[in-house]
Amino acid sequence: MIRKIIQINEEKCNGCGACAAACHEGAIQMINGKAKLIRDDYCDGLGDCLPACPTGAITFEEREAAAYDPEAVQLHLKTRKDSSSQAQPAFSGCPGQAPRSISHTPSDCSAAKTPLESAAPQSQLSQWPVQIQLAPVNAPYFQGAHLLIAADCTAYAYADFHQRFIRNHITLIGCPKLDLVDYTEKLTEIIRGNDIKSLTIVRMEVPCCGGIQHAATQALKASGKFIPWQVVTVKIDGTILESNG
Repeated sequence: MIRKIIQINEEKCNGCGACAAACHEGAIQMINGKAKLIRDDYCDGLGDCLPACPTGAITFEEREAAAYDPEAVQLHLKTRKDSSSQAQPAFSGCPGQAPRSISHTPSDCSAAKTPLESAAPQSQLSQWPVQIQLAPVNAPYFQGAHLLIAADCTAYAYADFHQRFIRNHITLIGCPKLDLVDYTEKLTEIIRGNDIKSLTIVRMEVPCCGGIQHAATQALKASGKFIPWQVVTVKIDGTILESNG
């Protein structure tokens, strides 16, 4: 049949994997560092992947293609989920998007340090990637996590961001104004599919930052889970405006 379906320009594809993460049918996979449409009947033609692509490598085309098969998609997703629960597959996408946990060694008292080195603050980031669009929904570090969802600018405005917010949290950041996407669906998958212990949302006082708060709170509601949560608002001058939940 002739129908609308996605087309991926491999020359424009930078291998970031954002489209694969955005495709809820699992129709796109990262193969040899490039996004590939693995089966026509997995693609519903709705284009959730289009706004996720930062290089414009994905477009629509009308061509002869197998009809969208929701039953085949469900079987594909179940098989993929079962496989991922048994063994973590090797990551084949962009190296910068590969999920990893980060452990920080406490200050080594035995090593001689200059006064400047001794005074240097230590990063509290415990996982990678941190961008909402790039984070895999089933990354192992989400299990048992205290989740921090923060607007990009907050870490620049609030001086002690690592100690006050990132410490002992799994961190996700984003800016709905710049990314031009709704994070709600992906955040819902992350909260619903993992044992999240608490949720902290940190936003700026500017109105456009309400988008990340809305996405996070709607995701929590949609997940059907009841976990402690709070919203912290940072003023442009770097002080805390309010905290509520």
